[in-house]
Amino acid sequence: MIRRVVWFAVGAGVGVYALVRVRRYLAQATPEAIGQRVADRANGITGSVQEFGSRVRAAMAEREAELRTELGLSE
Repeated sequence: MIRRVVWFAVGAGVGVYALVRVRRYLAQATPEAIGQRVADRANGITGSVQEFGSRVRAAMAEREAELRTELGLSE
């Protein structure tokens, strides 16, 4: 009798766990949630690209200034 109760409790626990996981997955699989994740990642990538571009422009301006100084050109 005790073994049946234990296995019933184990089965109920597994069932509740599976239900929670499925509901969480379904909440993440809605078109709105997927669109939000894509937008968040795109914003992160855009920020990284913009930061890289500003670093490249700064390095380019610094190198141009060095070359102008070495060549004796006016700015």
